[in-house]
Amino acid sequence: MLNRREFLKLVVKGAILGNFISLVTPELEKALAQGDIKKKLPILMVETGTCTGDSISLDNIWTPTLSDIFTNITEWRYDWTMMQTQGESAYKVLLDMEETLAHEFILIVQGSIARRDNGHYNYAGLENGQMVTGLDLVRRLGLKAKYIVAIGNCATYGGPASGYPNPSQSTGTQTILPERRIINVSGCPAHPDWIMGTLLHLALYGEPELEKFGRPKMFYGETIHNNCPRRRYYDQGIFATDIGQKECLYRVGCKGPVTYADCPIRRWNDRYNWPIGCNSPCIGCTEPGFPDLMEPFTNHFSDITFPGGTRETTDRIGRGVLGLATLGIGGHFLSSLYKGRLHRNLIQSTNQVKKKIQLKKAKTYHTYRPKKSQQ
Repeated sequence: MLNRREFLKLVVKGAILGNFISLVTPELEKALAQGDIKKKLPILMVETGTCTGDSISLDNIWTPTLSDIFTNITEWRYDWTMMQTQGESAYKVLLDMEETLAHEFILIVQGSIARRDNGHYNYAGLENGQMVTGLDLVRRLGLKAKYIVAIGNCATYGGPASGYPNPSQSTGTQTILPERRIINVSGCPAHPDWIMGTLLHLALYGEPELEKFGRPKMFYGETIHNNCPRRRYYDQGIFATDIGQKECLYRVGCKGPVTYADCPIRRWNDRYNWPIGCNSPCIGCTEPGFPDLMEPFTNHFSDITFPGGTRETTDRIGRGVLGLATLGIGGHFLSSLYKGRLHRNLIQSTNQVKKKIQLKKAKTYHTYRPKKSQQ
């Protein structure tokens, strides 16, 4: 069977050369034939306050290959949007899993979780004639799951549903399950590779290495900015002045310097394109605080304060203060910096925009400090 190092190499290779799933599947088939995979992981997906965008995203990767993975590597037991059965018979599957497979199943949460009035702004089931809130169901199942995977920005950090003034007091999964370690697969929506790659890692090797916001490092280890094909324009101080232009989009609101994801190499829609490839700036959809902390999407501002007080300064990133080796900047950058081209072209902070956003969001976000998983 693939060892973990080989698997991680295929994650990157799949993004650069083609479909990640199609590259991994032959090795998984060998493992199945040799009996290396002893037990399939049962999966239960619960949707709360969601637009179902992450299900649609995942559906876009469905092929016979992925179907084989569902059949042989995992058991997709409960997902109300994709199940043939509905109503009581569907919900009975969920109850049976809770009773017979406690601490063995993976719980996937899609959608933000409303907390106001004890969660009675969102219902996720009907049990014994009583409506069950998404808040109660996720908490109940989360305490019995082997792993919890939150997919999409709503389930991970609250997303658009938690935007100012947040009348439903919506939040992400970690907030309502502080005693559990949540694996956050963020994005609006999350890329299908990010979702399936995380599930495959859980099935084969257990929990992946996570970064400070609980996201798998194999997908969220570097900023958009580091791998952007327009990085050379940035280093030379050549900036677009309007959306639709071919130069670096930093001045027209691109949040790539503070956004962690591998979109530049993985891309979207079967790898045909991505926002910057369409001459539109990155809007930071994988980050905590999206969308409010990233708005206005087409306005440049140099400082973004994330939950917990972490401040990322895009001008400092551009000047290499966070480490030339980390950013992979070569001699050309040093030359540009020495000649003053970057300094002349970097824009001063838009303080009014920052203050407006910070005032709006001061009471909305939470610090995410995942605790160790309860097995």
